[in-house]
Amino acid sequence: MPKEADSPLDIAIVEDHAIWVRGLSAALAEFRVMATITHHRSVAEFLAASRPPQLVILDLQLGDSTTPTNSIALLAAATHRVLVITSGERPDLVREAAHAGVLGVVCKSEPDAVIAEAVRTASRGEVVGSVDWAAAIDSDAAFVPNLSPREREVLTLWASGETAKGVAEMLDLSVNTVNVYLRRVKEKYEAVGNPARTKGELRAAAQQAGLVPNTWWGRAIRQHHGPSE
Repeated sequence: MPKEADSPLDIAIVEDHAIWVRGLSAALAEFRVMATITHHRSVAEFLAASRPPQLVILDLQLGDSTTPTNSIALLAAATHRVLVITSGERPDLVREAAHAGVLGVVCKSEPDAVIAEAVRTASRGEVVGSVDWAAAIDSDAAFVPNLSPREREVLTLWASGETAKGVAEMLDLSVNTVNVYLRRVKEKYEAVGNPARTKGELRAAAQQAGLVPNTWWGRAIRQHHGPSE
């Protein structure tokens, strides 16, 4: 049975898929989490709004260039409570969010009742137990090195099938620089006891870390960057 209605909440959702926002609104209403919900497609758009909410629900994969750490830092600086609700397809982003300091990380595939209770809990400023889920993923990260943003970017593209020349063109780097980044990545994996010397081993390591994107990623980046000069 759904719980009795709480006092109405003021919730902002930062998510670039409006259809999911409508679905979450319906689920919250079904489980008597009464709320006024505003939808924003980016953290910058949200911060430009005038009224601070009780809770910010943040997706980790927005259609811009922001990272979870940057987004959460901006929200925390404005003293916002943050609950992450994400697909969980990128464990590296989940780990990043968990370390950045959020009230909880909940997977979008959880039952509506679980998500509704997480929203209810986080709106009170309490830590949501599902942070343990993120911590469990993080426990598998002992053999994942701490890569720089550029190293992760190079590895992601290269492990998804691009050549060093292709990565260089897409990131406006020289082929030699790309190879330097790849060498550093291999050295870092070696240092944490997870050697990835061949392309197959490095691709497997990138998949384990959640860095290898969906097949459309390369095409999307090409469209974003445009043809190289």
